[in-house]
Amino acid sequence: MTSSPNRGTELPQPPAADASPREHHDQHAISSIFAHIPHPHIHHRRKNPPKSASSQPKPMGLIGRINAYLAVKVTDAVGTMWCAYAFAALALVSLPDAIHQGKAALVAWIAQTFIQLVLLSIIIVGQKVAGEATDKRAIDTYNDAEAVLHEAVQIQQHLAAQDAFLQRLIDELCERKTSAAARQSDPPA
Repeated sequence: MTSSPNRGTELPQPPAADASPREHHDQHAISSIFAHIPHPHIHHRRKNPPKSASSQPKPMGLIGRINAYLAVKVTDAVGTMWCAYAFAALALVSLPDAIHQGKAALVAWIAQTFIQLVLLSIIIVGQKVAGEATDKRAIDTYNDAEAVLHEAVQIQQHLAAQDAFLQRLIDELCERKTSAAARQSDPPA
C-alpha cells in the first residue's frame, strides 16, 4: 500500500510528560494539525494557461508561413458542405461515360471519383464539427477545474478563519483554567 501524497495531514506528536500546560496547549494548537502544501501544478498552471489552437507556435520562415496560410485556406474552403455539393456535381459529369464503359468503369468511378471527391469535404466538415465540440468540452473542463480551485481556496480561507477563532477560544479557556487554578491555590485572606 502506498503512502498518502498529502504529507500535511500527519497528527502532531503528544507533548512530553513534563511539559507545562501552556507548552502542552501550544503543541496542540489547531494550526499544527495541518500544513497546506499547494500542488506544484497550481503554480505551473497560473504561469502557463492552456493554449488554444490559434495560439500555437507559428511556422518559422517565409515559406513555412506561406505553406501554413495556404493549408488553412484550402482546408477551410474544401471543408464545407457547399464544396461537397460542388464536387458531387463535378463527379456526376463523368457518370454517363462510366455507365457506358461497363461495371468495372462504374465501380472505379464510384470509388475513385465520387467517394474521394465528395467524402473528402464531408469528412473535413465532420472533423471540424467534432473538433469544435472537443474544444468546447476542453474549455468547459478547464473552467470547471478553475471553479473547483477557487472553491478550494475559499474553503482554505474559511478553515483558516475557523482555526483562528477556535485558537482564540482555546487560549481564553486556558487562561480561565490557569486563573481558576491560581485562585484555588492562593490562601484566602
